[in-house]
Amino acid sequence: MDTGHTPKIVGTVWGLLILNTLGSAGAETIIPLPRSLIQMVTMGALVAAFTLALAVNPRLRIRAGAFVFLLTLLLVSSVLSSADLASGFGALFRCARLALFVSTLWLLSRWWDGGLTFVRHHIRMYFLVLGSVAVGAAVSPGAAMPELYGGRLVGALWPLTPPQIGQYAAVIIGLAVLLVLGRRTDRGSAAVVIVPALVLLALTHTRTATLGLLIGLALAIASLILTSAAARRFFAWTVLCAAVAAVAFGSAVQAWFLRGQSQENFTSLTGRQKVWDALLAAPRTPSEYLFGAGLGDKSFDGLPIDNSWLAVYQEQGMTGVVLVAAIVVVLGGVALLRPPSLSRACAIFLISYCAIASYTEAGLGDASPYLLHLAVAASLLATPAATAPLATPEAPRRRVPRWARRPEVI
Repeated sequence: MDTGHTPKIVGTVWGLLILNTLGSAGAETIIPLPRSLIQMVTMGALVAAFTLALAVNPRLRIRAGAFVFLLTLLLVSSVLSSADLASGFGALFRCARLALFVSTLWLLSRWWDGGLTFVRHHIRMYFLVLGSVAVGAAVSPGAAMPELYGGRLVGALWPLTPPQIGQYAAVIIGLAVLLVLGRRTDRGSAAVVIVPALVLLALTHTRTATLGLLIGLALAIASLILTSAAARRFFAWTVLCAAVAAVAFGSAVQAWFLRGQSQENFTSLTGRQKVWDALLAAPRTPSEYLFGAGLGDKSFDGLPIDNSWLAVYQEQGMTGVVLVAAIVVVLGGVALLRPPSLSRACAIFLISYCAIASYTEAGLGDASPYLLHLAVAASLLATPAATAPLATPEAPRRRVPRWARRPEVI
């Protein structure tokens, strides 16, 4: 099937999907926004995304793949777990949201061809989100770094939490660095993205995002070392700078990671362990064990679960856990089997980041930024579609000297 050129409207659809997954819970904003209004905007964005995706792909041409197929099975499992209304009518509403989300990804799969198109959409859209965070911090520093969150950066224009901002910043930093190493963008364009994102990441004091960025980038660059001199130089310089920083700024780095917490609070993952222990000790019926209690707000006894695997176990049971694990394992396995390339490196970074973040963040079992990260990875790992032969021979292309080739702006 010939996918042809990716329409510009696909970028709009991707931006609407990102808007839908921003959520409605977070810090107080400069201009109070009713939660009902925010939910109306996010759900409207999802409906608009599905409508536009259907309009741009009216013949329903799709590319079958393991990622969207497993997501569809997860949707079916979620409907089964929510059908008895144990979690209320809200569970069915979340199932409908997940159905629209997965359907939109099916429609967009037509343009998944192993290229970097969706990587660029991802970077641009999240950069706009971070831009709103920066504007909010400039307009009202007090609202952007409230005492309620320990002085960590939050969204003052849109209710975004520090972990959300840290996640978005870490993901676009990693992808921008890889584009530079692969010579698919110029350094100036990448610096415009990387430098502000690094500042925002530091202001969030988000440990999970920082570790995910460092480990994910290390794995991605390692996959390029044998074929890229730029990757080898970057890796060597990074190791050297990290060693120097560890010696010169070790105490400052430790203080940044502790965030003023006691050692006991740090080792218990800011109290998450207590919630996890209570969730695992709770009695369950055989049906709840297999299919869960239905899609909810990723909480247990009113407290956030903050672990993707336990959240899936609570809401979609062991069936959901197996399906989510299959998604991560299949994508990771395909990435390892692909020959070294920039697309493969970006996919490895995204998969690694999601796997690391899943330990302290929920979202792998429902419509979320993490599923969008994995969708980008799936688009990078897809094989290029076969193109139809031209009716007339193509005119020979004039060879462009390497010095005259300009990388594309992000």
